[in-house]
Amino acid sequence: MRLILFFDLPMETDKNRLEYTRFRKYLIKNGFIMMQKSVYTKLVMNNVTSLAIKENIAMNLPSEGIVELLEITENQFSRIEYLVGKKQGGYLDSCDRIVEI
Repeated sequence: MRLILFFDLPMETDKNRLEYTRFRKYLIKNGFIMMQKSVYTKLVMNNVTSLAIKENIAMNLPSEGIVELLEITENQFSRIEYLVGKKQGGYLDSCDRIVEI
């Protein structure tokens, strides 16, 4: 399965920027990979892992803004169509681990 996290956080004050940075670093530290500027994805093995990740995210949410989480199958994720641009390279995402190529 794949978790796709979308967020739109305010950047108007120093506090907003600090929370944005903290949240983004939290995602990266916990294995999320950036698909687009405010869209991150993570490969999960099963529903138990997915639930644990969702609970951890809920405990680390910024105080303002919008954060959305979508869970899809790996088959659905593999059918993404790139209408403009190309798939970003640099990382191979597998069930075993994330390997930089």
